[in-house]
Amino acid sequence: MSSKLDQLTGWLKERKITEVECLISDLTGIARGKISPTNKFLDEKGMRLPESVLLQTVTGDYVEDDIYYELLDPADIDMFCRPDPDAVFLVPWAIEPTAQVIHDTYDKMGNPIEISPRNILKRVLKMYAAKGWQPIVAPEMEFYLTKRCEDPDLPFQPPIGRSGRQETGRQSFSIDAANEFDPLFEDMYDWCEAQGLDLDTLIHEEGTAQMEINFRHGEALHLADQILVFKRTMREAALKHNVAATFMAKPMTGEPGSAMHLHQSVIDETGRNIFSNSDGTMSQLFLHHVGGLQKYIPELLPLFAPNVNSFRRFLPDTSAPVNVEWGEENRTVGLRVPDSDPQNRRVENRLPGADANPYLAIAASLLCGYIGMVEELTPSQPVKGRGYERRNLRLPLTLEAALERMENCRELEKYLSPKFITGYVAVKRAEQENYHRVISSWEREFLMLSV
Repeated sequence: MSSKLDQLTGWLKERKITEVECLISDLTGIARGKISPTNKFLDEKGMRLPESVLLQTVTGDYVEDDIYYELLDPADIDMFCRPDPDAVFLVPWAIEPTAQVIHDTYDKMGNPIEISPRNILKRVLKMYAAKGWQPIVAPEMEFYLTKRCEDPDLPFQPPIGRSGRQETGRQSFSIDAANEFDPLFEDMYDWCEAQGLDLDTLIHEEGTAQMEINFRHGEALHLADQILVFKRTMREAALKHNVAATFMAKPMTGEPGSAMHLHQSVIDETGRNIFSNSDGTMSQLFLHHVGGLQKYIPELLPLFAPNVNSFRRFLPDTSAPVNVEWGEENRTVGLRVPDSDPQNRRVENRLPGADANPYLAIAASLLCGYIGMVEELTPSQPVKGRGYERRNLRLPLTLEAALERMENCRELEKYLSPKFITGYVAVKRAEQENYHRVISSWEREFLMLSV
């Protein structure tokens, strides 16, 4: 580790970095931390943050006191955050030479903090490593570009492109529609290249001014770090061009939702894909992996759909999967197996929303598959044709139902920390209570003079 820290020191000095953004991810996926002068960062080689940061809601509130004191020290003590030398990125939009460094969190005894999202993913990866397996993932991130809007009561609107016109209608895979925002995407690509992000293709998705960025396949922890950084980068590039980028799961009425599709496979210590037999057919481990996804995604759905808004994406006729059926080359089911050669056989989990915390969504998706392999779970028969109407493997319909299901699944406690489950459910319930306090425009429009 000391040699890696020495490499980090050399990297910062070589680039004449003057400030370091020291980051951790909270449960929502918000980057929290401190901005430090480089000299101080190098002297301290880490930072301290209140451990309560990990139990903040998206609104900045905290969970109820009884749960707070059950999970955290009543004195609101600090946790110790250490930089990961393999998670260092430039901040290309900063005026002064600046770097962002993702940290891991520990208690004063050196134990990983159990409710840290990055630690949860590392915990799952250790389970794989103990079996001699390594997961490979390739995320696809969907998002919308919108006009800047200062009033949250107003609906989002598509932004104005180079032509001076707003986009209208559905423009799936349109090159010209994507080129409307060329200057923005040129900056985004330049900044991502400077940060070493493994971007693959840019696609105009189905929704109005909805885009998709695909990442090249790679190691799970590194890809989760990259998604955290990419979201910040995309928002900054949009702001530079006087528009906004949102990763909400369902930002616009009447438009498709935004997903974080996760392609996942597993290789052994020789680099062989364990999802395929030597003759190229599907292996039993692959089928068990799919079986695990089918059984446990509904139990861990709040990690894929973490907000009230997330469940709007699963409404009928929204282009999103509504079940955990599986099928080959079938985009109407939750678990798609793309056509590929045996070494690249994988399953695409199409259920996570773009609003999901990348560490937790990737950890949950891999954990479901892992449990399936170790418990030898059998999947259902693959779906031929349209899968939206299949009702046997439907998901919970609301965040309330999903949280209750996750909280009551005792089998998960063998694999996930009960402390994490309690903390995550409590944060989401606090957010949900906050949401219910806000009166919506729908209520004002249809109830004001009618009831």
